[in-house]
Amino acid sequence: MKTRCGAANLGRSLLKAGRGQNCRPQKATSSEGAFSTMRGSSGTRSGRRGRPPQDWSPVPQCSLRRILSLSVILSAAALAADTPRQHPLTSLPVTSVRIDDKFWAPRIEINRTHTLETVHRKLIETGAIQNFAIAAGRAPGKFRGPFWSDSDVYKWLEGNSWSLAERRDAQLEAASDEVIASIAAAQMPDGYLDTYFQLVEPELRWKYLAFGHEMFCAGHMYEAATAHFEATGKRTLLNVAIKHADHVDAYFGPGKHDGQPGHEEIELGLVKLYRATGEKRYLKLAAYFLDQRGQKPSLFEREYEKLDPARTTEFLGRTITFRTLQDALFRKDPSRFDTQYSQDHLPVRQQDKVVGHAVRAMYLYSGMADVAGEMGDTGLFEAATRLYRDLTTKRIYVTGGIGPSVENEGFTRDYDLPNETAYQETCASIGVAMWADRMLALTGDAQYADTMETALYNGFPAGVSLDGDTFFYDNPLYSAGKATRKTWFTVPCCPTNVARIMPSIGKYIYSQSDDALWVNLYVQSKVTAGLPLAVSTDYPWSGAVTLKISQPSTREYGLRLRIPGWAGGADFRLNNQPVHPPIDKGYAVFHRSWATGDVIQLNLSMPVELLEANPGVIDDRGRVALRRGPVIYALEQTDNRADLDRLVLARSPKLEAHYEPRVLKGVAVITGQAMLKPAGSWHDQLYRTTRAEALEGPVNIRAVPYCTWANRGSGKMAVWIESSK
Repeated sequence: MKTRCGAANLGRSLLKAGRGQNCRPQKATSSEGAFSTMRGSSGTRSGRRGRPPQDWSPVPQCSLRRILSLSVILSAAALAADTPRQHPLTSLPVTSVRIDDKFWAPRIEINRTHTLETVHRKLIETGAIQNFAIAAGRAPGKFRGPFWSDSDVYKWLEGNSWSLAERRDAQLEAASDEVIASIAAAQMPDGYLDTYFQLVEPELRWKYLAFGHEMFCAGHMYEAATAHFEATGKRTLLNVAIKHADHVDAYFGPGKHDGQPGHEEIELGLVKLYRATGEKRYLKLAAYFLDQRGQKPSLFEREYEKLDPARTTEFLGRTITFRTLQDALFRKDPSRFDTQYSQDHLPVRQQDKVVGHAVRAMYLYSGMADVAGEMGDTGLFEAATRLYRDLTTKRIYVTGGIGPSVENEGFTRDYDLPNETAYQETCASIGVAMWADRMLALTGDAQYADTMETALYNGFPAGVSLDGDTFFYDNPLYSAGKATRKTWFTVPCCPTNVARIMPSIGKYIYSQSDDALWVNLYVQSKVTAGLPLAVSTDYPWSGAVTLKISQPSTREYGLRLRIPGWAGGADFRLNNQPVHPPIDKGYAVFHRSWATGDVIQLNLSMPVELLEANPGVIDDRGRVALRRGPVIYALEQTDNRADLDRLVLARSPKLEAHYEPRVLKGVAVITGQAMLKPAGSWHDQLYRTTRAEALEGPVNIRAVPYCTWANRGSGKMAVWIESSK
């Protein structure tokens, strides 16, 4: 089995380095209002959003056609105007959203019936679930798997919980209850719980934070526990999480032990635990962990000096010392201890460049946004805003994915976005959506929803097959034909992340504020919270959307409808009469007393568009990508007779889109024509003098959504196609 993981793929560099109670949960309230220290107008914006600055320095100035106003690119002016809302947005309870569309509903059902079952079976086969029984003394045996295996069990439990919120399933619930009982039994009297350190290295408990993943596992435990509580009302896992968080809070903090996670995640979990319980210690602990980053010398360097250089452990089938990972990732230059890999190079409030491991970065920035929102911390918000702009103007793929390098599973330099060797880990695309969702909640600005949508409709679903039982770890934008999804990985973080995020999509579709329901994504669904309504649409295959009010409002209430950054235009009708609502930060604003049966019709212009990349992206020079609505398209060899490498699109080709119900379980395909570069004959020549050769053709072409590629066997695939000048 081939492992696709940054740690697992260290390969040569590693060797070179040396070798309960049932009740419906009630949302806790805080006596301190969110953003109590922040003030500022939400601002107004009109017209199109998200245009890139014309100065693409350091590369030469270049005018970019309107169609390259990618939803993931932000303008400096827009960001400068951003201030957090006095009352941040919140997501709706997942139980209040019922999805019934052609895109997400089938995927959510496949996740429930296939993906979660596949993940459960693999977690049993690989020993991840059994580790808890062994730690509890309920079963004989030794620890199996990587030392963060606990986290995959927690992610599976979170996915189960969101699925149970959508539909109670006795078999799924029984499986969850059985594993939760084993987890509770494995917890130590003081609250500590991590099966690797309990079974293998008990004396290193909390002493290997850089790569031990104890806090990473804890964060996923907290997320699973709060999801399980919200979905089922049961406290069985929540009680375990509370006891563990109390232990962590008693051990770490001012006047206690220094600490911070090597792989960020506990910050997110602590904030969710605070929201579920109202216990402010958890929020303060999350803030503490954020502010520990960037110390000199680094906590990780101090930890490194205390580790026995000769002490070894088993790591993914090889024996390494406990210093090996630090040597490979923090000490590539032996003269300095560089912790950029873990975003520990500077205090978080001073950071302005996204660096290091991509998933770690997304979880850190998501945690910063969470704490900024709950504590009214302008410093964290401003840092998150700077980092967001850096990501979306220099370091993100057109599919909403991130991380070009397999070496660090993360970032390298500005505009380094190769296609064939793109890493673009599935977990990282999920991280982009998570962070964008949190920035949207802080600002009410649709530019963040644009980025969230791009990741959710492209980079994220590409990570799982339409049958829900095979997965991509890395997601290239070009394949010579060898890329195929796998049933499992030695490090299965992507399958388990897919399993938990897919059934929680409802949390991204809508938001609410004190005075309005916000529609962030257009998904056919019914809402029972805020302003109850039903949405009818074939989005993302059609830009026509109808919203029908299900219950009258008892007072004047707002409805805010996002106008996507990619939309060429947006027309509105209220009760069949044309209207022109005001636009606030990319949302059309309706505010009135609503009656049952009121109808808003929205029509978004959804032409096929050609995108070109900043000239700093070397791989994409002279090439274009196809986009229609939020969907990025790819050409697969199985749909095209001509060799994809010979195709040349005209600058203004005639391209059309139509829905094909029998293709890839129902998608809109793009068809048109392209020319062909001559096949030629090089006769084993490596170089030759240039010659004029006329293009051949035209030939017919067909493109399908990138998120569906590699579902019909292996073959060439390309997102970026050569374009004629």
